[in-house]
Amino acid sequence: MYLFYTNDIRGDFAWFSEEETKHCLQVLRHQVGATIQFFDGVGGRYKGEIHETAKRHFVVKISERKVEDEKAGGRLHVAVAPTKNIDRFEWFMEKATELGVDEITPILCEHSERKSLRAGRLEKILLTASKQSLRARLPVLHDMISFGEFLKKCETTGGEDRYIAHCRSSEIPHFKDNCRRGRNVIVVIGPEGDFSDGEVVMAGQSGFQSVSLGKARLRTETAAIAACHIVQLVNE
Repeated sequence: MYLFYTNDIRGDFAWFSEEETKHCLQVLRHQVGATIQFFDGVGGRYKGEIHETAKRHFVVKISERKVEDEKAGGRLHVAVAPTKNIDRFEWFMEKATELGVDEITPILCEHSERKSLRAGRLEKILLTASKQSLRARLPVLHDMISFGEFLKKCETTGGEDRYIAHCRSSEIPHFKDNCRRGRNVIVVIGPEGDFSDGEVVMAGQSGFQSVSLGKARLRTETAAIAACHIVQLVNE
């Protein structure tokens, strides 16, 4: 089953972008009357028949719709320092989406080597991964901010469990032993050079508990995926 995407829904009809049109009409060769399934990125799943086609868009008449309830708990927000090799960060984005991440915030840390991102490209990766994993909700990608700014933002929220995964100490508990089922979680993952001692202290002052992801020394993107997988397993 191929899942299309649009957020342009007007009553009983849905309009699709030029990119989706090319894939639907030229690649898959669907025609008027064909039934397709699609989602709107905010929890809605739909089924309908192609009603009208044009060069740069097509229209579907909706026959079925279902809206998934928002998670009452178990939401995951990962803040991670982008890797120097952008391919590795893009791989993280794809796999985190498959594992059910809800929000991603790229952060700038003292040891960060990458200080800019192409948000448009990353959004496309999230969309493609959501289609492939049949998600009804797109992960939220926030703008890149400094680690300090991120901590300040977290101080204005409440109700979530906060963790900072790092290798600065061998005397910290494993994330899997502290992650609790049904809880909203924020976990922060540092750059290739890890967080600085000062950043770990700042995080602790903002309510973040230090945790380990195991004895092995993990790449940034691997650590972030490990954290996502732990939260997913705890909430299954």
